Amino acid sequence: MMTLNRVNSSTHTLQSAEMTPLIRGARYFADEEARKQGIMLLLDKPKEYTSARVVNIVKKFLNVNKAGHSGTLDPKATGLMIICTGKMTKTLNHLLDSDKEYEGIMIVGEKTKSFDSETEVYDKIDIEHLTSSDIIKNAEKFSGEISQVPPMYSAIKHKGKPLYKMARKGAEVERKPRTVTIKEFEITKIDLPAVEFRVSCSKGTYIRTLVNDFGESLSTGAYLKELRRTKIGEFDVKNSIPVDEFINMNRY
Repeated sequence: MMTLNRVNSSTHTLQSAEMTPLIRGARYFADEEARKQGIMLLLDKPKEYTSARVVNIVKKFLNVNKAGHSGTLDPKATGLMIICTGKMTKTLNHLLDSDKEYEGIMIVGEKTKSFDSETEVYDKIDIEHLTSSDIIKNAEKFSGEISQVPPMYSAIKHKGKPLYKMARKGAEVERKPRTVTIKEFEITKIDLPAVEFRVSCSKGTYIRTLVNDFGESLSTGAYLKELRRTKIGEFDVKNSIPVDEFINMNRY
């Protein structure tokens, strides 16, 4: 199942309705009127796909020129992306401002320059002294409004160039800290060095930075091994379609 939302032309408010079987959804997307009015797709992004690639897939298979998404996911991350086409792109600002929820796995006692698995581990620190209680108590420090410095490995631009491109060449520039809100930060499983967690947060939160700061607070370091976005506002990845399935249902 997927969720389809239409824009009320007078108020631009969202009106939700569940669609019936996926194969009927494929026929619906081929409908000219649907493309004209715009649709909202809940897609489950696979690992190694960029967010831009997912948007381009939607444009190609629905034969639309105008499409956008509700917030970038790193290529290494998976999970919920909301793609809007046509007139539905008017809802994107609302979605971009929505809270997000993620599930992830961090590796404690190791550091990478990208704060995730994109780059190799460059430092290892002994964690034999760490207890489950230490980790759970440490998570309590990351609640409410916190300050984050965006990572160098991010899409933020400096003088017109994305920071991640500069970072890959070994460059580093000063970044201004941002205030974000952590609504919930729950440790769900501890099997050191792996620590699984769930976090609900405001827009603009970098989970890689949260994990790095978590590790620094423990004096052991940590990097983000896996990340999955499970919610954007009221929308849940449980109601999404895997990108490959979307391609198959619209291929012919």
